Amino acid sequence: MLEVRNLSVRYGAYTALHSINLQVNPGEIVVLLGANGAGKSSLFRTLSGLQRPSQGEAVYDGQVLTLGRPERCVNLGVSQCPEGRLLFAQLSVEKNLRLGGYTHRRDAAGNQAELERVYQLFPVLAEKRADPAGSLSGGQQQMVAIGRALMARPKLLLLDEPSLGLAPLVVDQVFAAVQRVNEAGVSVLLAEQNAFAALGIAHRAYVLEGGKVTIEGSRDELLHDDRVRSAYLGV
Repeated sequence: MLEVRNLSVRYGAYTALHSINLQVNPGEIVVLLGANGAGKSSLFRTLSGLQRPSQGEAVYDGQVLTLGRPERCVNLGVSQCPEGRLLFAQLSVEKNLRLGGYTHRRDAAGNQAELERVYQLFPVLAEKRADPAGSLSGGQQQMVAIGRALMARPKLLLLDEPSLGLAPLVVDQVFAAVQRVNEAGVSVLLAEQNAFAALGIAHRAYVLEGGKVTIEGSRDELLHDDRVRSAYLGV
């Protein structure tokens, strides 16, 4: 579904990604583990068309994503839930969600159906649909951010640090919802520092360090890799 080929990203003299290669197959949850500054967000910005690579490309379903056109990426079926949520705090929960369906704005019935699916996935949002998004708890705001990304009807969902700043119980709820999204047919590329939670739902994983892929393999392979256990699992 997604193949990243020899991808490098530079900001002036600084190289954020060094010849990255990775792939996401249909139906997979693939995790990117890495500390702050490892290059996870730079990769997601590039896959979303927000940043042009200095080298290489990313191909999704036979189409090149890395052309610097975010609206094209969304129309192809790639949607990002960004780090930090980036909600419109003064707008209601429902208005934030409906903004995610902008590219399908002429399909009112389809957008309404997607909205109801989001409310089924996160029932608390249905209860708070009229509340300002900024009044919600951190976990509920993360649910809004994921729901907004799903309103674009993606085939590939890019999730950037969804557990950031959340209590452990809420992290479990969010990751359980990600699993349900995946079971409904959406492939997921998930960038995370919370290795325990991320590997708990992953099919495969990559470790990014200093803008380079240093380890890759199945979930079980990474769970038993001494380097991952030491650096990310505290074992």
